[in-house]
Amino acid sequence: MSRRYDRLQHIASLDPVRDHLEIYQLSAGLEFPWDYTRALEFALFRTYCVPSISALLAATGEFEKRPQKRYDDTALLMAEIAAHGYDSPRGREALKVVNRAHGRYAISNDDMLYVLSTFVYDPIDWLARFGWRPLHLHEKLAAFHYYGEVGRRMGIRSVPLSYKEFAAFKRDYEASSFVYSETNRKVGEYTVGLFAAWFPGFLHPAVRLGVRGMLDEPMLRAFGFPPAPTWVGAMASASLRARAAAVRLLPPRRTSVLGVAKHSRTYPGYPEGYRPSDLGAPEPPPDLPAEHLRRSA
Repeated sequence: MSRRYDRLQHIASLDPVRDHLEIYQLSAGLEFPWDYTRALEFALFRTYCVPSISALLAATGEFEKRPQKRYDDTALLMAEIAAHGYDSPRGREALKVVNRAHGRYAISNDDMLYVLSTFVYDPIDWLARFGWRPLHLHEKLAAFHYYGEVGRRMGIRSVPLSYKEFAAFKRDYEASSFVYSETNRKVGEYTVGLFAAWFPGFLHPAVRLGVRGMLDEPMLRAFGFPPAPTWVGAMASASLRARAAAVRLLPPRRTSVLGVAKHSRTYPGYPEGYRPSDLGAPEPPPDLPAEHLRRSA
């Protein structure tokens, strides 16, 4: 069991400011890869509770027509940046794709900042509940500093300079912006449908129910989803804690999963034969309302 915690000891020896990229790579790619993936799925799902975000996503039609590609593009582009570093050739290429996609649309700085905050704090919250070990303070701070650097390279303004300040921004933004809208519900239903599509058809109703069981009350209200029975959430949480107990007994992972998705539904074998520039959304649809398009200077 001592070997299981060797990497934690190394993380504790690093500086969360200077070594934030290395710490994030170790934590997300080697210590908790499955948990980070699930947590970031729910982090993106959480952002659809903001009507200004869901309205744009609904207007583009991407979630209705190509939800799997939209999911894969986002996951792989962010993984490319993490795997290679935001200033590496592949990292810069991935950031260029992300910035080009966002640059087409009228997205407020606060919405961009909120989405960035979910990438920092939702995995931290998930791992506090379901991680095979507690996150070290250095891992939490490294995630904050890592995404702060990513956010600045995305042109996001006024990224908070402290961990607590950014957490407070996220909390306050959700309190004021999580309100029901029809586009929230529409994009939420498309996303639940995507999650269900990953399983055999006979399991789809159970998956839909299970997803609702994992959503907190503000999310349920913002989506207009009926709450699942209490036992559903309790069973899901118990299963995830049981998984964590089993993972704790496994030997440490030796190969990072960041930027690797051999079984990607949209990009099979990724990254072999692909560049970050192969990812990303198409041009805005010609009938997209002008209110969603960024005005040229």
